[in-house]
Amino acid sequence: MKKYNSFSGTVTMIQDYLLGSNEELKGCFKLMSLLREDGSIVNFVISPTTYFLDHVMVSVGDRVTGFYDVNVPVILIYPPQYQALIIVKDSPYQNVKVDYFNSLLVSSDGQLQLNISSYTPILLQNNQSFTLSPTNRNLLVVYGPATFSIPAQTTPYKIIVLC
Repeated sequence: MKKYNSFSGTVTMIQDYLLGSNEELKGCFKLMSLLREDGSIVNFVISPTTYFLDHVMVSVGDRVTGFYDVNVPVILIYPPQYQALIIVKDSPYQNVKVDYFNSLLVSSDGQLQLNISSYTPILLQNNQSFTLSPTNRNLLVVYGPATFSIPAQTTPYKIIVLC
């Protein structure tokens, strides 16, 4: 099972990333550097399967959050380099959480509970409707205001099921 972690920062560099000598893969992978306000840096390897929320174009200077699987081994270099699974361009009008949500739609860290309305779109990563229950799955949740309770409760703007 994937366990997601994230790193948020300002994009300082995007460049081609060469994987071996395969000519067919040239230009298909990117290396994106993020700088956090505290000075820490992370490099994300962007592959053709990296999901960009709302299929946005990211440029140097944008504030983004990259999500990666903490269970995947990484090379021990500085700055750390992770395989990006999801990239979200930060917006003051929305919050994003990527996590496993149980049968009660509570996140694995116990910090967020979802109250799904009949108007909440539940989609696959390819933007097609997901017709089953989103419980007991890894979800990308886009939401706005939440209660101050523990867990915080919210009605999501959108749910992306990570199959």
